[in-house]
Amino acid sequence: MNYQEAVEYIEAIPQFEIIEPLEHAKEMLKRLGEPQNSFKAIHVAGTNGKGSVCAYLDSMFREGGFKCGLFTSPHLVKMNERFKINGQNMSDETFLRLFKVVKKVIDDFVSEGKEHPSYFEIVCVMGMLYFKEQKVDIAIIETGLGGRLDATNTIDQPLACVITSIGLEHTQYLGDTLGKIAREKAGIIKPNVPVIYERSSEEVATVISNRAQKLNSKSYQLDSSMYEIILKTARGIDFSFYCKYYKSSTIFINSIASYQMANASLALYTMGVLQEFHKLSLEVLKAGIAKTKWEGRMETVLPGVIFDGAHNEDGIAKFAETAAEFSEEYRITILFAAVSDKKYQKMIHTIMDKIKPAAVVTTQIEGERIITADKLAKHFVAEGCSEVYSNANVVAAFKQAMKLREDGLLFCVGSLYMIGEVKGAYKEWAQ
Repeated sequence: MNYQEAVEYIEAIPQFEIIEPLEHAKEMLKRLGEPQNSFKAIHVAGTNGKGSVCAYLDSMFREGGFKCGLFTSPHLVKMNERFKINGQNMSDETFLRLFKVVKKVIDDFVSEGKEHPSYFEIVCVMGMLYFKEQKVDIAIIETGLGGRLDATNTIDQPLACVITSIGLEHTQYLGDTLGKIAREKAGIIKPNVPVIYERSSEEVATVISNRAQKLNSKSYQLDSSMYEIILKTARGIDFSFYCKYYKSSTIFINSIASYQMANASLALYTMGVLQEFHKLSLEVLKAGIAKTKWEGRMETVLPGVIFDGAHNEDGIAKFAETAAEFSEEYRITILFAAVSDKKYQKMIHTIMDKIKPAAVVTTQIEGERIITADKLAKHFVAEGCSEVYSNANVVAAFKQAMKLREDGLLFCVGSLYMIGEVKGAYKEWAQ
């Protein structure tokens, strides 16, 4: 078996569903020597912003000289992106070697009549083995779906649990109210382990704080009153942040998205709670935040071309808030795709209501959750956009949107999978 065959094997797995996913993942890891408990970790869950919070934490630890592992999902271009050490993706050779180790356990499971491990279980277990093997000082671990039953929730004693903004997502799996979803996310909280969380709503805050209290875990709430914008330019944002660990501090983020202030603040607050562990100065932490890069999240890839991974109602609302700030000064073009288990009609309504783009190109992500480019285009027309084009081929749609941009701004949004496909063809379209 070679690297590509290993990737294809994993990608063919989504049809498998696990009846008891957490116990299944625990059994896999047990047979491999419990690698998830061999290193220090910070466990991060949430609806929006968890990848960004992970990136900020990773950058701060690396700035302070720590050997830092980072496990995130999904990947944009290559599966190896899910596993990083000090910012570097896992090599193809290591990926194949670790997959072969996990494959032996998979074969044993199947021969014993057990359920075949899921896609996410496999990559999660590979990540845990990788971080153990590399003897990382700290690993930042992002949940996949939810938290309570997530394969990453096999870590027995993380240094801290972090819960980002919570909104309605994957309601068929996590519940149809913020309270139900918050209970799933709060399932990562461990006894006597501090939890740092963003106050998304009173309902969410109550669920998380009650869970923490029940487990004798100290809880730290990030409120929007703790940070305030000072200056916003095309270069990024300067904002003030206050917490009991760092008093009032001025922080810079190299993002034009105002919502990243909350993510950076939550990450810095977490570092405050963990001061005794890392012993890094505020200046080091600020430098780490300033250097943070997170692909596909309000990322300027070319002059006037921005990729944003917003792919649900809350994410699109935050995206639209940022993009709308430029709508009076620039012609706005949108490249949009979505998948069927997202509330794409509401997402489209928000984009049209807040941004009112001059032109829209819709495209589609192939697979079981496909929403055709034509169907998305009809929704944009119904919402009042007069210049709408549909193109089923993602790269061709991007090229078309680039021409429509003229001297304005192009925002590519609605699906991380779409962004991944375009990035994968970067050499072709960047010329």
